[in-house]
Amino acid sequence: MQTIIETLNKIFTESFKNAGYDADLGRVVVSARPDLCQFQVNGAMSAAKQYRKAPLMIANDVLGNIPENDILDEVNVVAPGFINIKVKDAFISQYLSEMATAENCGFAKLENPDTVVIDYGGPNVAKPLHVGHLRSAVIGEALKRMNRFAGNKVIADAHLGDFGLQMGLIIHELSCRQPNLPYFDESHTGEYPQNAPFSLKDLEEIYPYASAKSKEDEDYLTAARNATKDLQSGRRGYRALWQHIMNVSLQDLKRNYSRLDVDFDLWQGESDAEPYIPAMVQMMKDKGYACESEGALVVDVKEETDNAPIPPCIILKSDGSAIYETTDLATLVEREEKFHPDRVMYVVDKRQVLHFERVFRCAKKTGVTRPETTLSFIGFGTVNGKDGKPFKTRAGGTMKLSELLDTVEEKVTIKGEENIPADELLKLKQTIGLAAIKYGDLMNPIESNYIFDIDKFASFEGNTGPYILYTMVRIKSILAKLAAKNASHCEAPFFSVSHCEAPSFSVSHCEACNASRGNLPLQGQSPFTTFTTDSERELALTLIRFSHTLHEAVKKDAPSILCSYIYEIANKFNVFYHDKKILAEENETILHSLVALITLALRVLEINITLLGFKAPEKM
Repeated sequence: MQTIIETLNKIFTESFKNAGYDADLGRVVVSARPDLCQFQVNGAMSAAKQYRKAPLMIANDVLGNIPENDILDEVNVVAPGFINIKVKDAFISQYLSEMATAENCGFAKLENPDTVVIDYGGPNVAKPLHVGHLRSAVIGEALKRMNRFAGNKVIADAHLGDFGLQMGLIIHELSCRQPNLPYFDESHTGEYPQNAPFSLKDLEEIYPYASAKSKEDEDYLTAARNATKDLQSGRRGYRALWQHIMNVSLQDLKRNYSRLDVDFDLWQGESDAEPYIPAMVQMMKDKGYACESEGALVVDVKEETDNAPIPPCIILKSDGSAIYETTDLATLVEREEKFHPDRVMYVVDKRQVLHFERVFRCAKKTGVTRPETTLSFIGFGTVNGKDGKPFKTRAGGTMKLSELLDTVEEKVTIKGEENIPADELLKLKQTIGLAAIKYGDLMNPIESNYIFDIDKFASFEGNTGPYILYTMVRIKSILAKLAAKNASHCEAPFFSVSHCEAPSFSVSHCEACNASRGNLPLQGQSPFTTFTTDSERELALTLIRFSHTLHEAVKKDAPSILCSYIYEIANKFNVFYHDKKILAEENETILHSLVALITLALRVLEINITLLGFKAPEKM
């Protein structure tokens, strides 16, 4: 199904062409002034210099060359050359009908889907997830769902930090505390214990202690670096200890990601790239890309167009050990071999831009990736407290992600919650709390920093996740009341929505009472009649932009576009709801149209919040 913009583009590109101008100038956009028009064409301004003609004259030429159609209601030219457009109500109604009967509300999958790897985890094992991991998880999950829904084949990778200095710090500190463990005895040839000599709680204490001590004690840091090198070199006892650390940490990581409703296809880490490093390094040497610099092996990645110095990409340190650049490049080698991706996306803190710029340049220069493979840096801003500084606990520490989730859930207040069973109330607060957190994050442009305001995010008023859910529950309540009102002559449910992970929707059908209910229309009939209020028309106009909006969000890697869109739908619906007393409507034809409209609104909202990574409850 064509998007509304594609349908209008066809008319106005032809109009520009018929008038003797470049057809591409006839691109249509949603009006920035909805009080004046619904859509706009601004190409006359762009054409003025090219054709040495006043924009107003060009626009009027176009106006006189519009082909015959059943879509446009009004087309006006406004100085200095804007073409303002309104479409016919009959066209809007027909478009809504097609959406209502089409799979996924008429959203068309990409004609040429890509294979996309999204790297959006990045937590270091042996450390609990904290608020700093929130954005990569939330943004990455939304991008994964959006791309899958659009038709791309997506491989989501947690890409754990599991082979760097943090492991050396833990191993060295354990050797100080428990030197008699067999893992530290290089002469040990037997099996190692099956149970870890530490708990998750122990690890959460050991790492911060070791990290702090390494900053004060140079000898301690050197020992930790040597432990890291020995681990990477395959020292048997260290590898066994490393496996214990992984087993203990992964359980906690998966549990916390599950609370965020975030999941990965691959739980791989830096260690998985290790087998690819020797051949990659040798290739870079053989082809003359890698050279020695101050004892380290590096690849020069500077370019003539650089405005600032770009340091070389370090492949191996002077002691021969691997660092992040090494494992990121080797991971690309692995991904090319296994998945042959068209695109690899890294959802990471924007402060890592220089690191990834060097890695990307090195990968392209050395042939680690194909020239046509797109490497994308999706850099996000920081989560800040109300003081504008990175979000902290009251004690000044970094807040654990589990604590953040608990805090938001506690902030959610529900009317009459004292009458809700405890287990049901907990589930409801978890659902609303997750919507508050995810929407509060995703509504911001990815690259922007934002203030994490728990009170604001958990509110049921304003531009918040709970407000979106409240609107959806209000629609469900209206449909349920109408279902009860009409239940006497039909056993089939009045309204039902089914969806899978990549949602596809259907509405139940009852021919016996189709005329007075919001189900699928009978063959050849449209459930949508002429709009009786401006607010009804405004809601309808917003809904017909669904496919266009989602395609734009996918194209621009911008979940914030979907947030703005569903907030607009919620606002338009609530104005319409107060204007039009749906439950009191006695005209069956009008009621049928109204219910079809709000049913479609609910379907569109349901698709979008699923893509953003949260769900709506049945009631609040």
